[in-house]
Amino acid sequence: MEVYLVRHTETVCEKGICYGQSDVKIMEPYDAVFQSVLNQLPQDAILYSSPLLRCVLLANYIKDNSEITAVNEDSRLMEMNFGDWEMKNWDVIPPDDFTPWMIDFVNVRVPNGESFTDLHNRVIDFMHNELQTTNSKPVIIVAHAGVIRSFLCKISDLPLKDAFQNKVDFGAVIKIEL
Repeated sequence: MEVYLVRHTETVCEKGICYGQSDVKIMEPYDAVFQSVLNQLPQDAILYSSPLLRCVLLANYIKDNSEITAVNEDSRLMEMNFGDWEMKNWDVIPPDDFTPWMIDFVNVRVPNGESFTDLHNRVIDFMHNELQTTNSKPVIIVAHAGVIRSFLCKISDLPLKDAFQNKVDFGAVIKIEL
């Protein structure tokens, strides 16, 4: 099965802001960037999206400019929940919280948030329960860097601690086979 992993386009957040599951806006104008993404995708597919605005806007554009009839929003495709760190500058996060997470982001949960393993478990659940039941159409998934890195770790047997070896730019389209 062809799967297209699509990262949302650039947000309006300043560099250095932790915005995980915060519902932030994307930079405008975005039509040219959206069209560039669309040009890399099949015209008919099953389309899934994180329910966060930065993904839904792109997913709706894809749907409205293709033969796709629906956007299937799924909360398992949301970015990592950064809990108490949401919308804070990385530099102001207390070292007592930040250091253990930096040493082991895979297993250490952000205060009132998730670890990368928590995110990965959501992605695996999505893969097992959604992608196994689809027909022969390609699948497009509009999501976030963490989610896409999790997919790539799973299909390549890359340890989660090495997830950042997978470069995932804003507006990136990564085609994989499942």
